[in-house]
Amino acid sequence: MTNACLLSIYVSPGYTPYTNAHPSSSVFDLPVQSSNTILQPPTSGGRANGGLPLTIGDHNNATLESSPQVTVISGGSGGNSICSAFDNACFVLPVSDDGGSSSEIIRVLGGPSIGDIRSRLVRMIPSAPPTSPLGAVCALLSYRLPANVPEREARAEWRDIIEGQSPLWSGIPNDRKETIRGFLVYFENEVLKRAHKNFSFLNGSIGNYFIAGAQIFFRSLPSAIFLFASITNSQANILPIIVTNHTVTIAAELENGSRLVGQCEISHPVNPPSSFQEDKEDIPELEVFSPVRESILHQSNVMYSQLDKDRGYEPLKARICRLYYINAYGHEVHPTPNPEFIKTLATSEALVYSCGSLWTSIVPCLALRGVASAIAGSSLLHAKILFLNGKNDRETDGYSAVDYVKAIAGVLNSQYQKPSYGLGNASTVYPISAFVTHLVWLEGTSIDVDVEALTAIGVKCIMTRGTVNGTAGQSPRYDAGVVKQVLAQILA
Repeated sequence: MTNACLLSIYVSPGYTPYTNAHPSSSVFDLPVQSSNTILQPPTSGGRANGGLPLTIGDHNNATLESSPQVTVISGGSGGNSICSAFDNACFVLPVSDDGGSSSEIIRVLGGPSIGDIRSRLVRMIPSAPPTSPLGAVCALLSYRLPANVPEREARAEWRDIIEGQSPLWSGIPNDRKETIRGFLVYFENEVLKRAHKNFSFLNGSIGNYFIAGAQIFFRSLPSAIFLFASITNSQANILPIIVTNHTVTIAAELENGSRLVGQCEISHPVNPPSSFQEDKEDIPELEVFSPVRESILHQSNVMYSQLDKDRGYEPLKARICRLYYINAYGHEVHPTPNPEFIKTLATSEALVYSCGSLWTSIVPCLALRGVASAIAGSSLLHAKILFLNGKNDRETDGYSAVDYVKAIAGVLNSQYQKPSYGLGNASTVYPISAFVTHLVWLEGTSIDVDVEALTAIGVKCIMTRGTVNGTAGQSPRYDAGVVKQVLAQILA
């Protein structure tokens, strides 16, 4: 048996494997040559000749073993800026975002939203020079097709990519190139099967296309996540909150009785909604018995940028009182959370509710059956930390810090299953401190923080300094260094 064959089935714990013939290959690659393959001690930084990091599990193992395990609940953009603060973390993300290029994939192919997951996976790729193989892979999977061009031009660039002719492939090892390209071609084939839906490639994310192709091929989003992490040598431990191959949609009920459908309509509507308006009297009486209109659940290529967020928002006509999941007919459903999420809560020492959108990023990970008891009942989960935003948004207009904490507790104390009949239908109501033990807030935040009121309900308050952009009037923001320091202080 050759050394190459040995390498494919056994990896010595004390060594970092690589091949002289193809130094950028990791243990997840299929061998490309069967000769001159040897095991050697690891080089500085775990790299071989400037190639890709050679293992996924061995990077900073000493740090991971000594660091407390943390479960982080977050959305995409809100948690990306601080994800590097956690040495040993499991990131739990929703799969209900219906904006960006994910909206076009959902409209044509269906399936769960993958944009937030792709964003976190890319952010967790180890840093590497742009000219290195890893840097080239990262650049490709981070790339977006142009948005403000004719559709034909975007399609032409996409054609160059899947045919392997694009300059974006430069510097990517052939094994990774053909693996990535294979799933992009598979994605293209699925789109062609639905040519009558006229898929738009404008603003399309290559990383999204790759994950979507892998998810459809494997019929498993976790498998697609594993493949992405393997190819990029990412250290990310990412869990979708719901494991499904179907489209996941959220709806919000407002205090005035009206309903908003879909994350975009709740958080940042791009166009005036065409159905399920905020005025309840505008909804036809039989609407709930009919399928939700395609223009709402499957909007076409919704583009919404950070610049749009910075321009401000139009407040909701009433506060959100409840968020829930619905099926294609607009009826409320009670999906089961990812079992790995529940297991992770049982073994983590800290739970972090990340900064970001409260109702569309954090709450979708909480409004599921079994989550409340898993958080409140974990014997190892000593700290449950809410990182308060630097300012409110459309979803939380007028909220105080107490409102944030009570919203989380209210969601978790709600029932997310069909009511049973007969005896034994009592439900457990947990105190607020069972879900939130610490609140971290930024000096200079525009959100009112009543320390006495929070302390009275069992929540410890910690103020810290964030970063502020040079632009006047900008709210403070968290950075990874600040979050890492605060987390160490709480867990000390």
